[in-house]
Amino acid sequence: MILKQDSTKQKLRGAYYTPYRVAEKMVEFFQEDPSIHTILEPSCGNGVFVEMVQKKRLLNNGGSMTAIEIEASEVQKAAQRIEPSASIRLLAMDFFEYYAANKEQQRYDLILGNPPYIRYQYLRDQQRAEMSQILTEHGMKANKLINTWVGFLVACVHLLSEHGKIAFVIPAEILQVAYAEELRLFLSQSLSSITLLTFEELVFPDIEQEIVILIGEKGGQEQGIRIVELRNLEDLDTLRLPDNGFQKLCQVHEKWTKYFMSREENALIARIRNDSRFQKMSDTALINIGITTGNNKYFSVTKKVVEEYELEHVVRPLIGRSAHAGSVYFQSEDWSVNADGGKAAYLIDFPDIPIESYPKKHRSYIKKGEKNKEHTGYKCRIRDRWYRVPSIWVPDAFFLRRNNLYPKFVLNCCEAVSTDTMHRLKFYDGIDPERIVLSYYNSISFAFTELCGRSYGGGVLEILPGELGNVMLPVLDQIPDRQIQEALFQVDEIVRKKEQIEKALDLVDQKILADGLGLDTDLCAQARNIWKKMQQRRLRRG
Repeated sequence: MILKQDSTKQKLRGAYYTPYRVAEKMVEFFQEDPSIHTILEPSCGNGVFVEMVQKKRLLNNGGSMTAIEIEASEVQKAAQRIEPSASIRLLAMDFFEYYAANKEQQRYDLILGNPPYIRYQYLRDQQRAEMSQILTEHGMKANKLINTWVGFLVACVHLLSEHGKIAFVIPAEILQVAYAEELRLFLSQSLSSITLLTFEELVFPDIEQEIVILIGEKGGQEQGIRIVELRNLEDLDTLRLPDNGFQKLCQVHEKWTKYFMSREENALIARIRNDSRFQKMSDTALINIGITTGNNKYFSVTKKVVEEYELEHVVRPLIGRSAHAGSVYFQSEDWSVNADGGKAAYLIDFPDIPIESYPKKHRSYIKKGEKNKEHTGYKCRIRDRWYRVPSIWVPDAFFLRRNNLYPKFVLNCCEAVSTDTMHRLKFYDGIDPERIVLSYYNSISFAFTELCGRSYGGGVLEILPGELGNVMLPVLDQIPDRQIQEALFQVDEIVRKKEQIEKALDLVDQKILADGLGLDTDLCAQARNIWKKMQQRRLRRG
């Protein structure tokens, strides 16, 4: 996270200006629309959208445009980009203030632009209050995770005329992040059609921020949502949006990544969710994040450190990183390989006794940490005793939080613990751990993992505990124990040898799902296609 005092003025203002071709194309989408008479640009920056509106003659029908920018110097730059015109009004003011003064009476046929991306902690108190009011007025909760672009988008949808249209450049996180759940619901209830243009490559060269172009329309016949995937800006040159390709948009809390799939694929996913032969991961186990140490570098240590400070009786075996889990069965031998190889394979768990009772070398290690300021981080600082890590318990299994090709599901066979690079699972009474772990290694569950997780770029899939809980697993209760163990041993061997995971999926799809449960092989094949489609889309963006 960039601290405010270390941020540039541009970052604090959230001002990353729209590439010329993007602005030009967004205006061209509405060039032949006779219904547009009033236009708003709520954060015009140096005026690229204003210039395009004038250049493409969107105001030839006697219309008018209002362009707002909080920085007066940028308003001057925008004025220099255009020919003087009575139909274009440039205002140097805060958009939130403009909205508060005009939300009751002013409406626009087209609102377009690139709202600022400013984190909540960088806003002034007044701006926070104004944005919170905008969100709560529209049935949304205000919280410290919400960025200013969310407030801009909600306010601008409110300012649309009865059949008004909006085109915004916004972060791709709208598709999937939890804090945008209420925003997605609001948009699905407010707009009759939504088109999202996505890009495999980064559009803004100066920031690692994936964006989408959202095009929405208010009123009229309800069409739904569609996603159009583009490779890069060059694809905009030949892009022509058809009138069809929409899917029905469910007005519930959901991720929009599902609309990268076809109607038929979404119907398949819906059928599996309602199929009694499947269960949610959350039905089988308590799912919790791994141990939050507050300082993994200090608390996760190597064998050398353990020996140097005589920590043998206050450490636990640890899977500290995803690379340390190279199998399905994580056994003592696997942990020993990590420890002997110099990996940070021990977690320090100092006992709950007075520090005066600690051995001299233990106290020496704590003093060394304090000398190096290891205790000043927030998680350590708020503890009664900074050197005692809370919530340490031994799980039955681990599930990797961030992954590349696929997430591993690992059985804990050696009383190990993990940092928050992994999730911890404690299976409910009567649940056979081997059955659940095996039930994950199939095409259907892999497809759900891609759909339930999220990708922030770099090709990495992240899945949080609540999302993992929604992954669907086939119920293997009727499969004999011996068959379960034989199949899981084979999967473990494939993972250990770093062979393609598809070999394991082929095995479980056929031997367990098809032959054992009687599931249609076409179901597995279709799910495999969904998994590969979503995985490859994610990896291409890496």
